[in-house]
Amino acid sequence: MLAAIAPVALTAIWVYLAGKGALYAIWRQLMGRKQTNDQTRQQLMQLSLINPFMHVLERFKLFDTLHLPMGSYHMKLLLLKDSSWSIERTKGEATAALGMGYAALTGCAWMSLLGQEPTLLVIGGVFGIVLTIRPFVDAKRQVEERKQQIIMELPVMLSKLMLLVGAGETVQQALARCLEGKEAVQHPLYKEWGETVSMLRNGQSFSTVMERFNRRCAVQEVSIFTTVLLLNYRRGGEHFILALRELSYTLWEKRKAIARSRGEQASSKLVFPLVGILLVLMILVAAPAVLLMS
Repeated sequence: MLAAIAPVALTAIWVYLAGKGALYAIWRQLMGRKQTNDQTRQQLMQLSLINPFMHVLERFKLFDTLHLPMGSYHMKLLLLKDSSWSIERTKGEATAALGMGYAALTGCAWMSLLGQEPTLLVIGGVFGIVLTIRPFVDAKRQVEERKQQIIMELPVMLSKLMLLVGAGETVQQALARCLEGKEAVQHPLYKEWGETVSMLRNGQSFSTVMERFNRRCAVQEVSIFTTVLLLNYRRGGEHFILALRELSYTLWEKRKAIARSRGEQASSKLVFPLVGILLVLMILVAAPAVLLMS
């Protein structure tokens, strides 16, 4: 009974939330071919998945109720995107995930009705939950990967900085020279480092630029690095290099620890393919004996 009612009810709720105007606009987008596929896809998602559920979430003030997870998600997106990322775009991302989960549940409900298989309705519920929370999980994973990338590359840049300062370069010039040849590389540390160099060239104060660099990276090791720079860059010479050398040793040790943990993760991921290959070999070896016995 539930399998028969669920798809009709879910579809009716979506039609009610979307409204006649949105349904007509969706029909026009599907029938028209004037725009590119990417533009059409984005507008269809906005009309069919984001706008209907955004209205419901704002009407019942669910964003205010979930302000803690939404605030955490927004901070992660700020790190992954750029400083111009707004809270409205974060709400749009979360609402799109909710719409995708609802669409998955509705599709599985219709397949359950047409195929007379109630289990598909349960699977649709699982898919709906997974698709809804997936952006939050992915954002956390991407932030952790970004942190590891920054920690892995920071000691290399620090070593270059020590060599350049030891050779007589000023700190500002050494920061710019460290970035040579790295402009086209897509790396979070190079991106933030390049913005820092650009701000220094535009005449902004060293302390303001380094504080912004620290906030944008949002990594403890970078915070220590910027603190050492701010405390010692005016001294220069041996005092500055000695402070950087002590920090460099700590950063190289953390780089080694991350490399070891990544190696352990890679080896653990190989266990599942090896188990699968072992099962296949067991079947291939045992199958002739079973067939002869029968």
